[in-house]
Amino acid sequence: MKFLAKYLLVLLAMMAFSDDVLAQVGQWRDIHKVKRKETMYSIARDYGITVDELVKANPEMASPDYVLKKGTFICIPYPTPQVVVDTATVTPPSPQPVKPQRTDMRDRAIRVGVMLPLHTINGDGRRMIEYYRGVLMACDSLKQNNISVDIHAWNVAENSDIRTFLTDEAAQMDLIIGPLYSKMMAPLSEFAQKNDIRVLIPFSINAPEVAQNPLLFQVYQSPTDFNRSTIDRFLQQFRDCHPVIIDCADSTSTKGSFTSALRKRLDEEAIEYALTSLTTSEQRFVQNFSMAKRNVVILNSEHQKELRKGLSKLTGMLVDNPELEVTLFGYTDWMLYTHRNLKDFYKLDVHIPAAFYFDANSPKTKRLEQKYRWNFHADMMNSLPRFAITGFDHAYFFLRGLHMYGKHFTGAAGMVGYPPVQTPLVFERKGNGGLENKNIMFIHYTPEKRIETIKF
Repeated sequence: MKFLAKYLLVLLAMMAFSDDVLAQVGQWRDIHKVKRKETMYSIARDYGITVDELVKANPEMASPDYVLKKGTFICIPYPTPQVVVDTATVTPPSPQPVKPQRTDMRDRAIRVGVMLPLHTINGDGRRMIEYYRGVLMACDSLKQNNISVDIHAWNVAENSDIRTFLTDEAAQMDLIIGPLYSKMMAPLSEFAQKNDIRVLIPFSINAPEVAQNPLLFQVYQSPTDFNRSTIDRFLQQFRDCHPVIIDCADSTSTKGSFTSALRKRLDEEAIEYALTSLTTSEQRFVQNFSMAKRNVVILNSEHQKELRKGLSKLTGMLVDNPELEVTLFGYTDWMLYTHRNLKDFYKLDVHIPAAFYFDANSPKTKRLEQKYRWNFHADMMNSLPRFAITGFDHAYFFLRGLHMYGKHFTGAAGMVGYPPVQTPLVFERKGNGGLENKNIMFIHYTPEKRIETIKF
């Protein structure tokens, strides 16, 4: 505000007095009043200048806490003069079009293309708009670290032919984020391989191309891979415990594949376990539990109804048998029910495997939510995970990695050193093909009424 007040005084003096004052303020091309939904990127683009030039003209923008607000007055500088080459001494260019050489992205702005459904027609579009806004927020934050981004976006709806977007402009991208739909993966993968473009597949789709194309990064593991990774970590965390698998008689559950794979591994490693059900009598039910070891309990349903039955059965058993030690192992789906079951989650020492964790009380989360409101005049959707924070984490991780390592960036553990707000990323190569995010953590609801993340 001090800067603005000072400038307005100079401007008034210019209008009323001397040519000397005119000379002082003549360095600015215009004064712009910020409109709703405008960003530093859009303002710079509209005036034909770079964001760096805009920030240099308005030093307060360089502050990490700076927020562009509607009604703010900012200075618009003249664009930096370009070097003019004396054409009289230059050989005329060939009439044949020449494809520009791709320079090292570590020495220039990173070119990013977003190919997602960016519309308000349905839920897919609205969710991806929020994700894209998170990407823009990450670009804005990275500016403070002198990482420049040239971002392009295409509205690639479900009924679109993605090949119509794979143009010469798209061929110049360093990174493409998308697609959302499996049917678009094959042509995009082929295009990316032809033009040496990294592709970030941000959400769970069927993408067999990842096994063949080394330029593809898939954030979500397939259900089979996720189960395998979860079981590996389960055995690491609970090897000395006594597993108890409970049948919930839920015909609509999708978790039978997990418990079947878990039982197979337990058999292979000669680890004894018990099988029981929610309908078993209380007397017979407790006989499946060990008095000598901690018991780790696994339900074969992700649904709230069966979860409530299981919580009731287990808490009732512990009232009558307080000497038993019990840990309940769950599913990512249960995070949707946390607010309804938090007391029992603490009591039963619940562990939930997940690729993300939304911590509403984290200062980082609160800061991003506030900046989202300031920038877009809306709250984030009440979803798990938060799409804007997902976009922020993805973009910040990848853009920082590409800035540091260029084409050599693989997203491996420790390469970037970015502490995620919600979505950790640790990529491993899938054979000779692309890379898959292998991060899984356990969200632990402790008996001391804390929520912690166990990282592997």
